[in-house]
Amino acid sequence: MNRFLTLVNKEIIELMRNGKLIWLPVVLMILGISQPLTSYYMPQILDMAGNLPEGASITIPTPSGEEVLIGALSQYGTIGTLLFVLATMNVIAQERQNGSITLVMVRPVNEWQYIGSKYVVQLALLLTSLILSYCITWYYTNLLFTTVDWKVMMSSLFIYSFWVLFVVSVTLFVGTFLEHNGGIAGVSLLFLSLISLLTSLLPKFMEWSPGNLRVEATKLLVEQQWSQSTVLVIGSTTTLSLLLFISGVLVFRRLSS
Repeated sequence: MNRFLTLVNKEIIELMRNGKLIWLPVVLMILGISQPLTSYYMPQILDMAGNLPEGASITIPTPSGEEVLIGALSQYGTIGTLLFVLATMNVIAQERQNGSITLVMVRPVNEWQYIGSKYVVQLALLLTSLILSYCITWYYTNLLFTTVDWKVMMSSLFIYSFWVLFVVSVTLFVGTFLEHNGGIAGVSLLFLSLISLLTSLLPKFMEWSPGNLRVEATKLLVEQQWSQSTVLVIGSTTTLSLLLFISGVLVFRRLSS
């Protein structure tokens, strides 16, 4: 346990050095807060940007607070996923490139501790950033639109957090056998996009898919209650993430031996 905690501490120090501890939460908060602000000021934005005849006015139905949060979840599903992959892709590749991975593995450290420390720290960073972003988005949504109950907001956040878990698992797994950041990001994004695409094209066969997590979070915001499909998707995502973590450790052990 002491060795694992030492590795965790090393990862946290590395986050401070590369600035990821600052830029990722800030970028995600800007991404989240842009949704309620642009929704609220959209008529003025269109009025300033469009070349409308004099006297013409733009009338856009005011969205509910739930609809604004649904829009924010959509942003997290696209741009957010890209940021999650970019933030995670180099945690193993960077140490391979600078040779520090050799110095770590010659010590009494096993593969489970090495991969596990990176997994825990990256997941904690991404989830903390997501929580900060979603909470500030919820605050401005309540300020500018209809109020969304905090329990409903937290429940939708809890559901969507499993997508972050899945993204970290996929990216770290790919990082165990690829050495270049571009390749890791490309393969990870391709796989995640394929999962989302198959989920959309084959809804009957992909009810369990992690690609349904945003749908389930959206459904909870609208219906304000849990469903059996939500439990199924969360369970399958957790299982797949665990299998990816175990597979990543085994692949890393084989390539390191």
